[in-house]
Amino acid sequence: MTKAAFFDLDKTLVPGSSLFLLARGMYQRDYYRVRDMAGFAWNQVMFRLVGSEREQGMEQSKKAALEFVKGKHRDEFAALGNEIVEEQILPRVYEDIARVIRSHTDAGFETFLVTAAPIELARVVSESLGMTGALGTESEFDDAGRYTGRLVGDILHGPEKAKAVQLLALERGIDLSESHAYSDSTNDLPLLETVGHPHAVNPDHGLRRIARTRGWPIHELRARRRALLIGIPSAVAATGLFAGGVALGAWLANRRRTLS
Repeated sequence: MTKAAFFDLDKTLVPGSSLFLLARGMYQRDYYRVRDMAGFAWNQVMFRLVGSEREQGMEQSKKAALEFVKGKHRDEFAALGNEIVEEQILPRVYEDIARVIRSHTDAGFETFLVTAAPIELARVVSESLGMTGALGTESEFDDAGRYTGRLVGDILHGPEKAKAVQLLALERGIDLSESHAYSDSTNDLPLLETVGHPHAVNPDHGLRRIARTRGWPIHELRARRRALLIGIPSAVAATGLFAGGVALGAWLANRRRTLS
């Protein structure tokens, strides 16, 4: 059977939030006006401040994100997203993790990015890193290629990641007992417990405690200085390709007014 290695994205491959980086690139290109973003910003900022991933908070943020992208064409996002990934995200990939990916590939493993972020983003990043493929949250499109405001399935978060990996393993003949998984968060514990070789990368307090108790490898890649990226949880932003950008837009607009 095939062996595989599965990698989370935010805070595992890159510091902070990939959606923040995309949003920053969009703002720099004047892709969205501030008034387009304002209606969504409050939910995103409060979600980040509270740090809650309870069902009610997830549902409210999901609805707001889907409404934000509804009616927009996927080709617009695809072209812009490819450009910003090359410019903003790939240069920030931890070199140590990039080497781990290459070492797994050289050893005959299949490698997959598994993230709550949009599948469009996940595919660009995985292809650029020479990975086998990607799993991410999928949004529904109409016949004209525009976002309908609905998801295909659920947000790829928590237990949904484990389910997606198990399904992929059945389809591709992957032996999960001989496979590896890398993540920073206790939210990904179901995924980490699905494979025979779990790894904690830049772990949060909960995952660090679990990893120490169970003897899992811990990889600390963060610089000592505090990261300058705002980590908007990808589980929230996943419901729309660039939904995480609204909080950034509102913040920058307010900052401009303050400075002026």
